[in-house]
Amino acid sequence: MSRRCEITGTGVMTGNNVSHANNHTRRRFIPNLQKVSMLSETLGETIKLKVSVRGLRTIEHNGGIDSYLLGTNDSKLTSEALAVKKRIEKKTAKTGKAAKA
Repeated sequence: MSRRCEITGTGVMTGNNVSHANNHTRRRFIPNLQKVSMLSETLGETIKLKVSVRGLRTIEHNGGIDSYLLGTNDSKLTSEALAVKKRIEKKTAKTGKAAKA
């Protein structure tokens, strides 16, 4: 399993530890990933995702997983998030037609 956020796509970055004597040794910057279950109000079920803490704050700032996914461009989402977004769009289209009829 890759260490990548399923919402923002943030992954492992590399860099250097630099000592006081200016010695450089390679290191990895690992994102703070959490396995979370988020409630989708549209789908009426929980969605389990591996999300960075910054991604969680972004979702909460935008009003939940549904509104975040619907308001985000497809090119900025990972394949897992796109699959959830398609399910939400399908469900809202179905309920939207039922409400109009």
